Order: sequence, then C-alpha cells, then structure tokens
Amino acid sequence: MKRFFLRLYFDDAMLGPGKAELMEHIRATGSISAAGRAMGMSYKRAWLLVEELNAAFTGPLISSARGGAGGGGTGLTPLGEEVLSLFRSIEAEAQAAATAGIDRLEALLRPVAPAASEPPDDMSHGK
Repeated sequence: MKRFFLRLYFDDAMLGPGKAELMEHIRATGSISAAGRAMGMSYKRAWLLVEELNAAFTGPLISSARGGAGGGGTGLTPLGEEVLSLFRSIEAEAQAAATAGIDRLEALLRPVAPAASEPPDDMSHGK
C-alpha cells in the first residue's frame, strides 16, 4: 500500500498533514480538545501545535475564546482558512504530478510476501 505525504519545511516553520488535519478537526468541532481527541493526542499536544501554527505565520491561524457562561469556542481565522486551503491545494497538485513516477517506483519494488494465514480455530478450546 502506498501513501503520499507532503511536508513543507520553511526556515522556522513546518506544515504537514498532521497540522492540516488538526486544523480541519478544529474547524469541524470548534474545540482544540475535541480535535486532539479525534486524532488520538492529548490536549497539551494539540495546544502546542496550535501555538506553533499561530507563531509561524503573519497572524494567528486559530482563534480561541475561553469557556464559561457564554461558552468558549475555537475556529480558524480567515488566514487559517487560507493557509489550510493553500496547503491542501499544493498537496493535491503535488500528488497528481507525482502519481506516474510513484506508480513506476512501486512497480520496481520487490513483491511483498503474503501474510501468513491464521491457524484454524482450536476446537478443543485448550483441553
């Protein structure tokens, strides 16, 4: 099985599929905590990634308001929407441009041995 990942490295920043997915979950859930849970990460880890994203660009990508009586909320800023859209567009263009080469590389790989089949059920139940 092949998978394509694009990770962009800049002088002091990095943007890749994980941060893009976190941004999408934040947009969908309105919550850093829920976005982190959806990705199997702690709130602290999700918050650190949000801080990295917000510090890396000319303005914040994610805005957050504390909870309370009026409720809190988190969402993407217009800049965050633009950055996410640009990343996903670049990712799709790169994947489309690389498909033929990736397919050719895959054809040159040594075949993977089939997985060993599982033993038949033990009808004696260990007796």
